[in-house]
Amino acid sequence: MWWIYALLSALFAALTAIFAKIGIKGVDTDLATAIRTVVILILAWAIVLFKGSNKGIEGLTRLNWTFLILSGCATGLSWICYFRALQLGKVSQVAPVDKLSVALAIVLAVVFLGEPLTLKNGIGALLIIAGTLVLIF
Repeated sequence: MWWIYALLSALFAALTAIFAKIGIKGVDTDLATAIRTVVILILAWAIVLFKGSNKGIEGLTRLNWTFLILSGCATGLSWICYFRALQLGKVSQVAPVDKLSVALAIVLAVVFLGEPLTLKNGIGALLIIAGTLVLIF
C-alpha cells in the first residue's frame, strides 16, 4: 500500500513544479513560498482536525518536537531554494535535479539511521545521481 501513496506523492510533486512555475512568474520567490506555506498549513491542520489526530499532540516527546521542527526548517529551506531554482531554470531541469534528494536520502538513511544499503537501492541511487549529472551538464 505504501507505493500507492509514494506514486501519489510523485504526482503531486510533479504538479507542484508545474503550478509553481506558472505561479511565480514575476513574483518574489520568498513571497511565493510564504503563500504556499500558509495554504499547506491550513490544509494540514484541517486534515488533522477532521481526523481527530490533534489528540496525540500531548504525547509528543522533546525528541519528537526537536526533529519535527528541524524537518520543518529543512522543508522550508528546500522550498525556498526550489522556487528560486524554478524561477531561474526550466521545470524539466529543476524538478529532476531536485529529486537528487532521493539518492541523498538513501545515503543519509544508511549513515544516520543504520538502514541497510541493498544492491537495488545502491544501483537506483547511482542511476539517479548519473541522471542528475546528465541534466546539469
